[in-house]
Amino acid sequence: MTDKTGKTVLQRYMGIPQPEDRVMCEYLWVDGSGEGIRSKCRTLDFEPKHPKECPVWNYDGSSTYQAEGSNSDMYLHPVALYSDPFRMGKNKLVMCEVFKYNGKPAESNNRKSCNEVCEKAAEEIPWFGIEQEYTMLDVDKHPLGWPKNGFPGPQGPYYCGVGANKVYGRDIVEAHYRACLYAGIKIAGCNAEVMPAQWEFQVGPCEGISVGDDLWVARYILHRVAEDFGVIVTFDPKPMPGDWNGAGAHTNYSTVKMRDDGGIKHIEDAIEKLSKCHDKHIKAYDPKEGEDNKRRLTGLHETSTINDFSAGVANRGASIRIPRQVAQDGFGYLEDRRPSSNCDPYSVVEVLIRTTCLDEC
Repeated sequence: MTDKTGKTVLQRYMGIPQPEDRVMCEYLWVDGSGEGIRSKCRTLDFEPKHPKECPVWNYDGSSTYQAEGSNSDMYLHPVALYSDPFRMGKNKLVMCEVFKYNGKPAESNNRKSCNEVCEKAAEEIPWFGIEQEYTMLDVDKHPLGWPKNGFPGPQGPYYCGVGANKVYGRDIVEAHYRACLYAGIKIAGCNAEVMPAQWEFQVGPCEGISVGDDLWVARYILHRVAEDFGVIVTFDPKPMPGDWNGAGAHTNYSTVKMRDDGGIKHIEDAIEKLSKCHDKHIKAYDPKEGEDNKRRLTGLHETSTINDFSAGVANRGASIRIPRQVAQDGFGYLEDRRPSSNCDPYSVVEVLIRTTCLDEC
């Protein structure tokens, strides 16, 4: 990959000393599509140590699918703080919730209700780990590294592969991983996925709402890193039709009872509850209430069918997979394989807790 945007020139300016009493804070928020993330920057005259120290700020919601032009002000309420891996030093990334002028949450602000549910179930100590799959595209929106007038060889050698003829975009993956570590995100790993130009990173284990914060900021960082390389990242759950794997956000979930000795019974109880609320979960697992996932959850390419609920040990074709080690140990976690790669993690966390901890369906 080559430098397409004059980054070597930029470094001259990034080397200019930053005043001690000036801190750049990049405010991040989810836009009205429910899957896009936006940002803008402001200067503070101190280094914030907690998100509540950052002021509420506004922006033009008519340009983010969130308001009409005649009443467009939307308000950013800081909720999570991260070190900025792009500007470094004291500078911050600030994850925000979005509210309307009347104090009500924006339609795409799923964090507020998710946090309320997490607080209700706090004694269950719910842990989450999300496996975020994504695909890299060239600027012409063709998968990175694919022949321009054809297709690569069939799937098989690409998953966790190595070599210039098997993986594309590793530089971006390495840069993203390091940037997430610097930011303070609980990134747990990464690997090349089944379709060439498709990758995955994992966030977690995180307790409750924090997995949503970490994943959204990790997505932002990934877009920013890819931007530097002149590459597009898509979270589309089925970017290439045909005999190619789609992209999901498999969600590993447990409560303290599941993680304790004998927890397999609580895992099985949770699966029974999930089986009765399948349609509700499908609607929560992509921004278009299941329409995006229809292209992915076909029963092929390591997926269950969208209309049927299933569960099994070590079965990657099931809705819910119990890892083999968990079945052997008798405690641990379950993996929900239904969430799409473009899901809102706040919605995923909320519906899992509602169903399994609060008995709401």
